[in-house]
Amino acid sequence: MNNKLRITPLGGCGEIGKNMTAIEYADEIVVIDAGIMFPQNDMLGVDAIIPDYKYLMDKLDKIVAVLITHGHEDHIGALPHVMQDIDAPIYATPLTIGLIDVKMRRAGLKKEVELVTIEADDTFTVGRHFTIEPFHVAHSIPDCVGYGITTPAGLVVHTGDYKFDHTPADGWPPDFAKIAEFSQRGVLCLLADSTNADRPGWTKSEKEIEIAFEDMFREAPGRIIVASFASLISRIQLVADTAAKHNRYLAITGRSMRDNTKMAMELGYLDIDEATLIDIGDISSLPPQRVVIMATGSQGEPSAVMGRLARGNHNRLQIEEGDTVVLSAHAIPGNEELVYRTINQLFRRGANVLYENIADVHVSGHASQEEMKLMINLVRPKYLMPIHGELRHLKQHGVMAEELGIPAEKIIVIENGTPVELSDDSLEILPRMRGGYIFVDGDSVGEIDWPVLRDREKLAQSGLFFAVVSLNGNGQMLNQPEIISRGFIDRRDEDELMDNAKETIERTVKQFAGQGRGLSKKIEDALSRFLYAETGRRPIVQVVIK
Repeated sequence: MNNKLRITPLGGCGEIGKNMTAIEYADEIVVIDAGIMFPQNDMLGVDAIIPDYKYLMDKLDKIVAVLITHGHEDHIGALPHVMQDIDAPIYATPLTIGLIDVKMRRAGLKKEVELVTIEADDTFTVGRHFTIEPFHVAHSIPDCVGYGITTPAGLVVHTGDYKFDHTPADGWPPDFAKIAEFSQRGVLCLLADSTNADRPGWTKSEKEIEIAFEDMFREAPGRIIVASFASLISRIQLVADTAAKHNRYLAITGRSMRDNTKMAMELGYLDIDEATLIDIGDISSLPPQRVVIMATGSQGEPSAVMGRLARGNHNRLQIEEGDTVVLSAHAIPGNEELVYRTINQLFRRGANVLYENIADVHVSGHASQEEMKLMINLVRPKYLMPIHGELRHLKQHGVMAEELGIPAEKIIVIENGTPVELSDDSLEILPRMRGGYIFVDGDSVGEIDWPVLRDREKLAQSGLFFAVVSLNGNGQMLNQPEIISRGFIDRRDEDELMDNAKETIERTVKQFAGQGRGLSKKIEDALSRFLYAETGRRPIVQVVIK
């Protein structure tokens, strides 16, 4: 038996989001997290990106457990997709199980997937080789855990997302004692969150937001609309508490936020007076200063509530003069342009917009440099693998670890798809596997690839030029070509261009008559050259011969 432990990051290393890691010993695999990532600006039409888990497809029978650290989308968002292939129980804490259950119901997988509720401080075994010890960590959502995973090769500690918050919103500080106890046993490898590796100092406590919300609720002249992540349960509680204190009613809108709120109230993770909650349809009957609305769309997503409000096309709500809009979330890297465009549109519609750069309406849920150093010093691992961050974050995490005395050759800075084999006395970084993004576009998963996105980008930049050419049996044109142009040239200027394009088609047909299927490609090439010569642009050119 190979006594080495293999760790393979499938997401979250070299990027922010879609976190997923496979830990493998002999013939068994434990998967940690399965999240999504928001699409970048050039990924037109893509709803989300999930990890490329092709590495697991021929090992599905070896997967003995899926361990989830917490309920944010970048850790659970891909579960409805990956669990269609993986036949193993999902282990998570009660609130996280509740959030996953909502997703599984929507995906029609409720009966197919086994959900196992665990608690921090539990100890349980999966398969023959893994003993699992979840330990509580503080983050921006309740019920977060990291994992101690004991294997025949040694103890691995996975922090999940964490910060060392002594006054967290849920009143449950991180389990320093358990983390230190791992160190006493000897930790083979620490997989540690790197998201804020470039931020000096300590991350602010969740409690500090309460002061800013108190001031904002006191001073807001009209309605307050707070946008956050649907899974940010602690923020929903804060808004509900502050609303009740200032004699305001709370309406929650956005399907995912409503579902999560209902679930969290049933489980006891949200304590909201039923008298405070109202339906979104009832707000018009109340004075603006008595209303608070909590909504999705803090990342400017066009289909979420805040995106529709910014564009003025929400079917039940409109921004009104005097509204205070709060974006209580950090703009995910790559999403800044979309967020700031939404902010500008909201200002244009008359709202006063508060966001992280100008008000203390959000604090990070991730450790900053001093906390990351403390984690390393508490655990004292033999090897460190920075995870959850872009390459610059992983590198900076490694620099800090080296300053703390971990030898450079024992700091494993790798990107997605790079397996690492570890034992007590050896480290081998294996060649990186081919892989990439799996795009979710509507109901399709993995069917859209980069060539399609490049076509979409080209369509967006230069438009479409489409021609239908009718030929008789001798290869001669029966009539004038039919040409349709979209997003290419102003229709007021197109008459002369279209006439010349038709001449180009006729000339090409005469020149290459009798070439059958190759004729359409000849016409497309001729049209492309003509259009570029006339306009300096290269639309997508398509020719159909009938």
